[in-house]
Amino acid sequence: MTALGASLSQISTTIERLRQLTRLDVQTSWNFCQPDGSISPVELNERQHIAWPPQQVIELQQTIIVPTTLNNFPLTEFSLRLVLKWWAEVASIYVNDQLIQTGDLFDCSTRVLLSNSVKPGDVFTLRLQLVSPKHDHGALVQSVCVYETSTENQVDPGFLADELEVFLIQIPQPPSFINTRQEALNVLTATLNKIDWFALPEHPEKFNNSLIAVRQTLIHYISTNLPNFNSKIALLGHAHLDLAWLWPVADTWKAAENTFKSVLSLQQDFPNLIFTHSSPALYAWIETHHPDIFSQIQQQVKNKHWEIAAGLWVEPELNIISGESIARQLLYGQLYTQEKFGQVSPIAWLPDSFGFCWQLPQLLKQGGVEYFVTQKLRWNDTTQFPYGLFNWQSPDGTEIVSYMSALIGEAIDPIKMATYAAEWQTQTGLKTALWLPGVGDHGGGPTRDMLEVAGHWEGSPFFPKLSFSQAIDYLTDISQQSGELPVWRDELYLEFHRGCYTTHADQKRWNRRCENLLYQAELWSAVATLQTTAVYPKTQLEAAWKQVLFNQFHDILPGSSIPEVYQDANQAWQEAYNTAEQLRERAIMAIATSTPLPPPPQPGCYPILVWNSLNGSCSQVVELSLSSPGVWKLYDTAGKALRCQIGEGKLRFLATDVPSVGFRVFWLSREMAETPDNSLIEASKSPLQADASANFTTSIPLIQNFVNLNINYPKNWVLENEWLKVEIAEDTGKISQIWDKKNRRKVLAEMGGNDLQFFGDSGQYWDGWNIDPNYKQYPLEPPQLKSITWKEQGEIQQRLQVIRVWRNSEFIQDYVLEADSPILKIETKVNWQERHVLVKAAFPLTITVDRANCEIPCGVMQRPTKPQTETEKAKWEIPAMNWVDLGDENYGVSLLNDCKYGYDFQPDQIRLTLLRGSTWPDPEADLGTHQFTYGIYPHSGNWKTAKVTQYGYQLNQPLQVQVLSLEDCQFSEQGLGSQSFLNLGTDALILMAFKQAEQNSQQWILRCYESWGEETELKLENALGLAIANSVNLLEEGIDSPNFPKIPPWKIVSLQLFNSSEF
Repeated sequence: MTALGASLSQISTTIERLRQLTRLDVQTSWNFCQPDGSISPVELNERQHIAWPPQQVIELQQTIIVPTTLNNFPLTEFSLRLVLKWWAEVASIYVNDQLIQTGDLFDCSTRVLLSNSVKPGDVFTLRLQLVSPKHDHGALVQSVCVYETSTENQVDPGFLADELEVFLIQIPQPPSFINTRQEALNVLTATLNKIDWFALPEHPEKFNNSLIAVRQTLIHYISTNLPNFNSKIALLGHAHLDLAWLWPVADTWKAAENTFKSVLSLQQDFPNLIFTHSSPALYAWIETHHPDIFSQIQQQVKNKHWEIAAGLWVEPELNIISGESIARQLLYGQLYTQEKFGQVSPIAWLPDSFGFCWQLPQLLKQGGVEYFVTQKLRWNDTTQFPYGLFNWQSPDGTEIVSYMSALIGEAIDPIKMATYAAEWQTQTGLKTALWLPGVGDHGGGPTRDMLEVAGHWEGSPFFPKLSFSQAIDYLTDISQQSGELPVWRDELYLEFHRGCYTTHADQKRWNRRCENLLYQAELWSAVATLQTTAVYPKTQLEAAWKQVLFNQFHDILPGSSIPEVYQDANQAWQEAYNTAEQLRERAIMAIATSTPLPPPPQPGCYPILVWNSLNGSCSQVVELSLSSPGVWKLYDTAGKALRCQIGEGKLRFLATDVPSVGFRVFWLSREMAETPDNSLIEASKSPLQADASANFTTSIPLIQNFVNLNINYPKNWVLENEWLKVEIAEDTGKISQIWDKKNRRKVLAEMGGNDLQFFGDSGQYWDGWNIDPNYKQYPLEPPQLKSITWKEQGEIQQRLQVIRVWRNSEFIQDYVLEADSPILKIETKVNWQERHVLVKAAFPLTITVDRANCEIPCGVMQRPTKPQTETEKAKWEIPAMNWVDLGDENYGVSLLNDCKYGYDFQPDQIRLTLLRGSTWPDPEADLGTHQFTYGIYPHSGNWKTAKVTQYGYQLNQPLQVQVLSLEDCQFSEQGLGSQSFLNLGTDALILMAFKQAEQNSQQWILRCYESWGEETELKLENALGLAIANSVNLLEEGIDSPNFPKIPPWKIVSLQLFNSSEF
């Protein structure tokens, strides 16, 4: 052993000996109370815990008798606390048959005061009732009796032991300070040798005097030899409160009320206490239901004792919500904070979200945020994130100062705190660390005991200097002290919780649909307000948005909550969806009935308007429901008959060149029709509205019963149009091959595509959150083909239905190939009945590339298909939005979807994760029916020239069909057969929002982003009489934009528009 090692060993022995004078481990002294009244001794597991099975209640008891001495040290007049830590859903602590305290999984430790001044022979009867969680074994982790004194001139040996350990932690570390460290250890060893152990037990005063001398010697040494010894710790009270998780939202409101009351009360007794909390959604509820509490919070904000770290409406999931959703989180969060507390929040406080998309820095900075704070990447399972303080740069070059905080939910633990402060200084060179004391997850905040312990340590010359600070003051100080910060140019990927891209697929589908429909509702409501007498429904749209934003909370949308949470969430989704759907229908009806149309080409025609909500023209097959069979004809506005196809009660046709943010008129005629068929108008409601009327637990549209024509289709399983020839394997239902006719090449490798692959996915503690990292080692049997059936085989659409079964589940998939479409769609309905099984759809390809292109919120990022570094290898399941693409500059294959987010890649394969089967915290997560669509798109050129982003949006926001009655319409020889209301002039720009301005109803906000990573130019054309006033940020405040209308790569742009005719 080296001299350094010998010194440390001797010092550690002395520290532990001091602790044993006032601290007694009583973990083995508990007895089980049996139901028959008998007792039996406990046994500890290998971790020294008392453990018991899930969903069981145990009762423990023991009796504490205060001894005259503990290891020869007298305890008279010391206080006595019982320190407990547990892992239990409910913990009830009784002392002398009186209930003293309760706790749970999150409020999971305590320091129960048994006596302020003990005497030998004092007796305390202790009893614990503990309920283990549903998902895990319960455990009593720690049981220690701690005797303490704060008497002047009396040294507490246990406190001194902690001081000495803190001293050790703070001594400068080798190699730079090896001489200093060795000298300090030598001094410490020599000083500790002067402790008069032989004075005990007869002469405790001599022993105490020796401890006093030890402290004084070391204090003098520190002041004269270690001038830079003491670091600083800034304290900020905190109470992380999940808006829903293992409790329903209703419980959250009560937890918030209790937490805020507790903090306000403590601030009366501890006037230096500063507290921070996020989530304007929570403050808004408190304001409505407890205005007295809210007014006190407002006053404490003015007093700078309460900090609103609330840049976003909630702390959302930030991998899989759209860029516009993030923009609205910021807009509504900051507007509320500004209105109620006098300023926007400069901090995005996001300690617990499960990873962060790469465009977040740009969105945050445009939302008035200067600092980004999280601690979640400390949960990584593979690598350690390298920085504590850094500049995070988004693809457009925007940077935000980012801070990786200490863990949340911590107490005032001197050893942990000193260790963290030393590690922080080593990592960053900064002498001041930030500690966040407070019970969290289910609220709670700092406790009285925490603050008393902090006050005790505040007077210790060995401990870092303590003071409370607001987060903004701390972040401002350290960012100014740090000089040039390291720059992180990537997403912040959490190497954990990868199953959250997939779990509770119903929530993902609801979110995607509501995001898309709210975009449409706002867009057409804005157009209707500008074009007609309609009034913009601002209040209704905001309410629907806030329902969606709330459900994007990081334990709701990821699928990691209990079933009761999803009962509330599904109702909110449904309400938001219905509101948006009604507003959209009302708006397009107002526009349609106020816009002169050309006269019908012949009597008895139904006017059909096909609406395009996206920037850029769109051609797509659309459909409308027919109330009865018959001979139907379709015409354009010039009277030219168009191709159409009738089958399964629907009429389908190719709507070509529907203009950007506009409509095109078609005419439907039924031969021999004597009167307008009003049932046709009712039946033409969009598929989305029909879907909304379904039971939201199934997410499958209601299908009306129609009379179908009997057609005998040939029994060959080949779909073909001018772009693709698709062969389906008659024995498996997989895609045998796709022949790209335009490029004259095979797309799939020989094993075929749409291979449904099943894997065992179990053994993970965080079941709903985590995919088993070894799932590839547990492949399961393939599905069995049940049937192949032609449903449609016409010139407009070919539809081949394949049904496959796997154990207790059934996959009904329609392969759909449509006229003039280069995409093979796979429309899927699943009855899923599996537990702890993962299913992916695999597409092995004939191309091999090193990188995959993946759509993220407001952008695209590349991911390696041949990972080299440990960080790259940890990304074995990744999040993406509407599409991913494997390809190079010459050729590629894209996989699009309408509500899925989890993918993995090989150089020649794309796999889309479809479903999981977790059982905790929701034992029935994903059981039942699901509906989703994905599509494969082979293309020449790269993903930009192939317009993959546009096709992704078109899959998610298809053209909408509206059938009007003749009585609703205005006709004119100069009537419009088509109309574009808004066009950005380039396909590179994706329209994110068109809405009324928040503060001025006569102004309008247009938001878009550059989607190809290339500089472009906005060439705004509109039929609304609008002109650009200036550029604004996400809060709709004016900003400089010197090069406009040039738009840099990946830039998000918001513009304020005004009615040019009024100026």
